[in-house]
Amino acid sequence: MAKGFNKVILMGNLTRDIEVRTTPSGQTVANFSLAVSRSWKGQDGQTQDQTSFINCVAWGKPGEIIAQYVKKGDPLLVSGRLDQRSWDDKESGQKRSTVEVNVEDFNFIGGRGSSEGGSASAPSSSSSKSNDVVIEDIDDKPIDLSEIPF
Repeated sequence: MAKGFNKVILMGNLTRDIEVRTTPSGQTVANFSLAVSRSWKGQDGQTQDQTSFINCVAWGKPGEIIAQYVKKGDPLLVSGRLDQRSWDDKESGQKRSTVEVNVEDFNFIGGRGSSEGGSASAPSSSSSKSNDVVIEDIDDKPIDLSEIPF
């Protein structure tokens, strides 16, 4: 029997603020939903749009980091695997099930306070001093390889 492959990559916007809770064993879990949109041209040439709402779960430190830096409406790129789980609904007595993305990796999209695209990592906790790098103008003299220490 062939081994299966279960990998999903999604980029979308958070539909609500992230819900963070701790399991009885002390494990942190963050639940959120992504709105993922796509566009295509129909047979009539008109552009059509469709948005899917995908539930996601991030366990442990990744969930804590995501919850700390993103909020409703922010873009997020996640990758992980699809998981299906089921439970008995106590109110209706019916069996319920859902499919969700178990987040294994993520990237923040856009910078702090930016609605622009691009990739950014978690904001650092360094001071707000400017750490600009000054690049000195160098001459076009050839490099003497004997001066390189390695």
